[in-house]
Amino acid sequence: MNIEKTFIEDLLIITPNVFTDKRGYFLESYNKKKHEALLNIDFVQDNESLSQKNVLRGLHFQKPPHAQAKLVRVIKGAVLDVVVDIRNNSETYGKYYKQILSEENKTQLYVPKGFAHGFLVLEENTIFSYKCSNYYNKESEGAILWNDSTLDIDWNVDQPIISEKDKVAENFTSFISPF
Repeated sequence: MNIEKTFIEDLLIITPNVFTDKRGYFLESYNKKKHEALLNIDFVQDNESLSQKNVLRGLHFQKPPHAQAKLVRVIKGAVLDVVVDIRNNSETYGKYYKQILSEENKTQLYVPKGFAHGFLVLEENTIFSYKCSNYYNKESEGAILWNDSTLDIDWNVDQPIISEKDKVAENFTSFISPF
């Protein structure tokens, strides 16, 4: 597995070793011993979503004490994955990072606690999978408006398909981070 740092501290790109032959491929998407040693995190919940092209989910997070670190990847299809640093004392507070995750590149993104996370689906029938370090708690849900002008994220889509909840998420300018 190959680990790359990003310009945002603690946010990592993980590329697994992929073994291919005429039958297909094999990869180790998660190894508790290796990942816990690398990330010092224990994942307790796996989630998966199926989405159509141009669905945009996010920017979501869980507030403490139910905050979650995530290990995200695409099983089928492709997404533009976006994270925003919402850690108050971070030098990159309010900055975002984006990365294409796809079934072809098999890239994973490690998203620590203290980040808002979202993704835009780039292909029909995309399956997105992620491991979480804490259990979901509805009362701890948080969201920042996906198209907030202060963040100025270029999603490269004009009319995304968005949930009602995401349409009324909080503006970043009025957002008070719990991290």
